[in-house]
Amino acid sequence: MDPLLTAAGNRLTAYHERLAQLVGIDSGSGHLDGLREVADLVQTWCLAAGLAVEREPVADPSGVPLGDVLIARRRGHGSRRILLAGHLDTVFPPGTAAVRPFRIQDGRAYGPGVSDDKGGVLAGLAAIEVSAALGLEQYGELILVCTPDEEIGSPGSRAVLRTLGAEADVALCLECARDNGDLVSARKGVADLEITLRGRAAHAGIEPERGASALLAAARLTIALDALNGRWPGVTVNVGHLHAGDRPNVIADRGRMLIDLRAWRPGEYEAALAEIRRLVAAPTVSGVRAKLAVHAPTPPWQTGPGGHRLIELAAKVGAGLGVPVSHTATGGCADANLLAETGAAVLDGLGPIGGADHSPSEWLDLDSVVPRIALLAGLIDLVSAETDA
Repeated sequence: MDPLLTAAGNRLTAYHERLAQLVGIDSGSGHLDGLREVADLVQTWCLAAGLAVEREPVADPSGVPLGDVLIARRRGHGSRRILLAGHLDTVFPPGTAAVRPFRIQDGRAYGPGVSDDKGGVLAGLAAIEVSAALGLEQYGELILVCTPDEEIGSPGSRAVLRTLGAEADVALCLECARDNGDLVSARKGVADLEITLRGRAAHAGIEPERGASALLAAARLTIALDALNGRWPGVTVNVGHLHAGDRPNVIADRGRMLIDLRAWRPGEYEAALAEIRRLVAAPTVSGVRAKLAVHAPTPPWQTGPGGHRLIELAAKVGAGLGVPVSHTATGGCADANLLAETGAAVLDGLGPIGGADHSPSEWLDLDSVVPRIALLAGLIDLVSAETDA
């Protein structure tokens, strides 16, 4: 296995340079200029590595552009199709890269998106380069897909991911490893819920009885939704945003709530969603109507036989490299959920080790870059030789 580590080490300088470039560009979800710029860079590097590249513009269900899905392909000599999946968008607004620029301190890299998921995307590309350099091309086709909207639930990229996942034998996802080095073998399902409420405005002092308070209905609904926590094991319901009314002397005639629903198992996910629908349909204040919209529902991902086989293969590669391989389930969802839904065998967390995602302290462990690139390249090689994974 030493050649894997050597070849990965030969990519380290380029990895650092590329990481600094990508992290230095704001590419928050929906920031089209920044997303185009980072996709252009990744495309340039993919072409230089001998991959054929295509770009597919995607939009949300209402037609709002979200950027391009980048798909890079390299043909091998075998039959298995292996998909590497990462994303180019971050959660940070324009201007973050200037305020909090890329930096290296005490063996860690810092900056917006350094771990989630720019470091992971670059590890995937480096693993492809390592495989090519060592002639490890037993796969039929190696495909790198980079989406522009993962952080908002991939509303535009879903069709592309479903097509690629259905065509792939295996999906290796490039979210970074957990901060203790764990790979990711399962993820909660998530639904972003929006409740809009319509009541009747009235003067709060002269004729309050003529009003129907959307604010009061929202408050009561918030309490009812919070009570769902603990009803099913691992199901969480969080009302993260509530706005209703504008003035204290007016009965609020409208309100809006944003809710996060998460669950480990499909049955509990569906049961919780059905109960939320029932609560929304049941009036809590006379004269107030509520309407529920479910945005970007993402099903739970539980490890199946194919995923367990991938864990075994990763552990085998890791043993040869001296890289401990362990895995865990996480409450965050990702494109891995959508790919698993297609029936592909999936393993996630195959980027370098990182942590504090979505925060100003986000970091990437630079000492983990070489062994994790080698681990990924070795896993690609073993999966390529499998007849069933």
